[in-house]
Amino acid sequence: MTVPSPGATPGIPAEDGETAVAEEATPAAEAVGAVGDGDGSDVADAEAVEDGGEGADGSGDGTKSAEDAAAQLSEAEAEIAAQRELRARIARRKAEKDGPIPAGTKLSGQAADLLAAVRAMESGQEAPAPPVAPAAPQAPAVPAQNAPRAAGPVRAVPAAPVTAPEAVAAVGTVLAEGGAPETLAPQVTAVLRERAGDALRADPWLLLSVPGVRPEQADGFARALLGDACGPGDERRAAALVGWLLEGAALRGHTALAFPAVRAALAERSVPDPDGALRHAIAEGAVLVFQDGAGDTGESPDGSVDGDGNGTADDGGAEGPEGATDGPAAPVLLGLDRYALAEESLADGLARLVKTGQDASWDEAAAQAPSSSAAELIRAVAGHGLVVHTGGETARAEPVALAEAVRALGLRAVVAAHSENGRGRIGPGAVTVAGLLSGAEGPGRDADGALDLDLLVVLDAPQLDVETATTLVEALPDGARLVLGGDPGVLWSAGAGRVFADLLAARVCPQIASRTPDPGPLGELVSGIGVGELNQVEAPGKEVVIVPVRDAGEAVHRTVQLVADSVPRAIGVPSGQTQVITVGHGGAVGTRALNVALKERLNPGPGRFGGFDPDDRVAYVPAPGRTVTGSVVSADAEGLRLDCDGVPVVVPRELVESVVRHGWALTAHQAAGMRWPAAVVVLPGDAAGGLSRPWVYTAFGRGERHVSVVHGVDQALAHAVAEVPAAERTTRLRTLLEGLLAPVG
Repeated sequence: MTVPSPGATPGIPAEDGETAVAEEATPAAEAVGAVGDGDGSDVADAEAVEDGGEGADGSGDGTKSAEDAAAQLSEAEAEIAAQRELRARIARRKAEKDGPIPAGTKLSGQAADLLAAVRAMESGQEAPAPPVAPAAPQAPAVPAQNAPRAAGPVRAVPAAPVTAPEAVAAVGTVLAEGGAPETLAPQVTAVLRERAGDALRADPWLLLSVPGVRPEQADGFARALLGDACGPGDERRAAALVGWLLEGAALRGHTALAFPAVRAALAERSVPDPDGALRHAIAEGAVLVFQDGAGDTGESPDGSVDGDGNGTADDGGAEGPEGATDGPAAPVLLGLDRYALAEESLADGLARLVKTGQDASWDEAAAQAPSSSAAELIRAVAGHGLVVHTGGETARAEPVALAEAVRALGLRAVVAAHSENGRGRIGPGAVTVAGLLSGAEGPGRDADGALDLDLLVVLDAPQLDVETATTLVEALPDGARLVLGGDPGVLWSAGAGRVFADLLAARVCPQIASRTPDPGPLGELVSGIGVGELNQVEAPGKEVVIVPVRDAGEAVHRTVQLVADSVPRAIGVPSGQTQVITVGHGGAVGTRALNVALKERLNPGPGRFGGFDPDDRVAYVPAPGRTVTGSVVSADAEGLRLDCDGVPVVVPRELVESVVRHGWALTAHQAAGMRWPAAVVVLPGDAAGGLSRPWVYTAFGRGERHVSVVHGVDQALAHAVAEVPAAERTTRLRTLLEGLLAPVG
């Protein structure tokens, strides 16, 4: 393995650099992925929920105030309104099933106690009032087939108020009594709904359900209200903490957490009886318990569970019929019903697609395919309802060729990408996943509310979180085919889950690996990174340039110089087509600092439109975890007008501060699924702890013609590529699929 030599490619200045000290993660972040710790791990930009679209890619910058954080809720609701109706259908279907969600039937000890609490609650033997939770807003009607699309700008419309002014005032009174800012009252009322004031007074720790509020803040609020009646072992505090821990874990991609991790995190938060706290949380409906796959492990007859929440046999493993040990039983997991419902419904939907018989013969279409890989994909889809396709950027042409072949056969095929940028790289007729689900793009819905199509091809599938994937699969009509395509080496989704990776690991459907490599020096560099090798590549056309830097100030200076002068002059790519990518939002070389410097050089101005000027590049976050790039056109009484890859958008004035940021510089998580003619990847010294192989693979793969690397991490870059894989996410989808379907091949 060879690290590219600094300055090996001529044409752009290069100097020696040195490594600065990386920030360390807090213990809480390491234990359960607490919100806002910014430890630089392979986490999703789903923490945008708390910072208007900004993630925790190693920024170490913490979170913004709860007032700013909750302002995004209405925008997210407006973006995914169509999804709520489908999720309601999923919930109704699940409610009709007999018995609770499978959670293991032979547990004992702590896990059995937890399961008993669930069963008691579901059977009606004990029915404590559940904690106050946000009610789902009424969803609009599903668009009819071929319904006309609205013309004009796409508006980001805030949700209509759902609470009375007197309810907000009552909450404000309680907040003031507890020493909390009264300005939080609208957000608290939106989360807790009517009678929120009474609920908050009875259970002050409900304040933790508001995005951005941390346990120490909720504890202080509770002490002010309850006085001597407040203690660390309060059951209300424990239930709120469990929910907060699991919500924080979801922001980092987990759909569940292992029993020992939650128990340890509660103990770290001074809960005197973590096991009792978990039993109470389950009885209150705040958390569910699972032991997926327990029936397949051959666990011991008494289903004993050790002190770590794992099913065991007497010898520490599961015994088969001949006494052979097959390994430990499945671990006990804890999760929120929101993600449990999504993963189980997604597994059911994918199993339905796999079991749907497809016996078409598309040999003639395959014979006319542009490549052998495309032909193999066409044949696979002809005989199966669900197919996975893997490959790099060039391989995206193969699913597109599949869609064209299917249309030639008289069937209805739709190709969807993660972003507007990705849609533009596909060609005419493509849609975005968000546009397809909302009804703004694509064929619309049939009379039953299903998508009006025969084949759906989803590119950038690694960016699908479990809830979006569930909504997509549930929206497919009977008999439809689904192809999920993408590059398995890139960063996972911003939201919870790892759908693409779990589906690949389960091996329950055909997997077609493209044999079409990405060409040129950039293709060679990125392909090597994908297998853990950071190779020096020959770049006669200056496709790859390394620019060493010594400190943060020089990193910012070199970045601005590259974008404004060197890349346009030496490579021929204008500044407007060059994207800067860095590890985090905060810090001396985060997106905020870089965007300030780049604006000053490229488009100076007073920021008269809420901090923005015409022609400013922006990153617009219409929903948590989804970033759309664009530029400012103008502003008026309706809001800030943007051009997002050719799509006009109007962001209402009250939402601009929370959902729009300058966008000359992005994080790699934000940039996933998008590409530009040139990319400048900035690696300051304090970024070393935030690097991983998927991060480097994603960042270096964003440039089509050129990549410059502002390099200040010394050997940490090569170490990350060789030794630091993707951070694990605890999910249930793979196990659920393996329980429903037999492996293929």
